[in-house]
Amino acid sequence: MKKVELLSPAGDFEKLKIAINYGADAVYAGVSHFSLRCHSGKEFNYETFAKAVDYAHKRGVKVYATVNSFPFESQLGLVENHIKKLKEIGVDAMIISTLGVVKRASEIAPEIDIHLSTQANALNSWDYEAYRDFGVKRIIAARETMLSDLIKIKQKVPDIEIEIFVHGAMCFAYSGRCLLSAVQFGRNPNKGSCANDCRYPYVLYAENPDTGKMFKMEEYSDGTYIMNAKDLCLINHIPEILKSGVIDSVKIEGRTKAPYYVGVVTKAYRNAIDEFEKTGKCECEKYYKEILTTKNRGLTDAYLVKRPYERDDTQNLETSLTHGEWQVAGIVNEDENTFMCKYKIFPGDIMEILAPDENISECENEIGKIYKQNGKWYLKLDKILTKNDKELSSVHSGNQNPIKLPCKLPHLSFIRKKVEFSSNGI
Repeated sequence: MKKVELLSPAGDFEKLKIAINYGADAVYAGVSHFSLRCHSGKEFNYETFAKAVDYAHKRGVKVYATVNSFPFESQLGLVENHIKKLKEIGVDAMIISTLGVVKRASEIAPEIDIHLSTQANALNSWDYEAYRDFGVKRIIAARETMLSDLIKIKQKVPDIEIEIFVHGAMCFAYSGRCLLSAVQFGRNPNKGSCANDCRYPYVLYAENPDTGKMFKMEEYSDGTYIMNAKDLCLINHIPEILKSGVIDSVKIEGRTKAPYYVGVVTKAYRNAIDEFEKTGKCECEKYYKEILTTKNRGLTDAYLVKRPYERDDTQNLETSLTHGEWQVAGIVNEDENTFMCKYKIFPGDIMEILAPDENISECENEIGKIYKQNGKWYLKLDKILTKNDKELSSVHSGNQNPIKLPCKLPHLSFIRKKVEFSSNGI
């Protein structure tokens, strides 16, 4: 069976480290220039991006740079300089949307692979063959493409790699081709500055032109989320995706998502893929439940196994975002003896540990204890001590003092608390 790559988002250096430590084979990221998530890339400049690429390569992980916005004529010189910088940094591939940029990148950096962005809307074997002839090594399939079509495409164009999105936010427009926020806010989605207007509640009105009367049409008192797509989740389809033998990479969306999302979702798909590769089957429902601990807009398996017109459950009309059942309370520091508080913690709190690996030992002392129960790891803090041994009555996310652990936990482990959230919005 073909080894399938797990590709995770890296909106900044911390998320890149989390993605790698939680099991990604490759990550995608970008300096903000010419990236469709330019705001997520603001944490990377060329210097820090070079360090991030070096960090990944030392761990055997590939880095794909996003150059997938649609440049205007006045920006072509800047695009050229950007490609040259990425060549110097040594990225493994560039994700590109337009044919002209594909051609120029091939000329400037022929040694760097080119991946065609999903924004290019490649849907059939003619598209795949044409882009291959222009030097594209991998095509990121349009989200509207069915797996059955990809099997046929691979048979006709066997020398092209295929990447699919398996998880993350879905655009209500066709393959992301939307100008809504450009109309309302002057922010061009295809230039990397989408305002996510489709996530807002809208109020609908019906007007009678003969009488001039206008009636408000209400489904919910605060408006209806008529364009709000649910989030994609294909973890229950991992067996059929892998069995198809035509998919080279499965991709998780979310460069603007929280570090916790990156860790949880990457680990869930890593476990599902590994389980199927080892045993030929996957009890994927347990990984699906873990994904539900993250914020989401409701989950759907979208269009990989059904045509868009066959679906009537891909929208969440009630809310733009729902919370998971867990709140991140802390992230373990590089010293593995302390963590940074991300929520609020009190003495006596019992919190669950989500670690990138199982290198955890049970212990108990005056600070608290780390123990395993029903297959899960927990931390109980009896004392809240800073790294300098100052005892606190509680600690909150604004406190920048590292907090001591009873004993070591793996770097970038998440400490989480089960909490009650409102079902409404953010």
